[in-house]
Amino acid sequence: MSTAKKKPPITSRPKEKEQVNKKAIIWIGVALGLIIVVMAVLLSLDI
Repeated sequence: MSTAKKKPPITSRPKEKEQVNKKAIIWIGVALGLIIVVMAVLLSLDI
């Protein structure tokens, strides 16, 4: 019985890691997008 109870958390942990990876990818994309926007604004103001 104890082995059957230990297996489901193992299968749920990779799902949590996948969610964290998706959040990390989203944050990286947002950060890069903000950098691009800031650089574009600075360049347009300089011109």
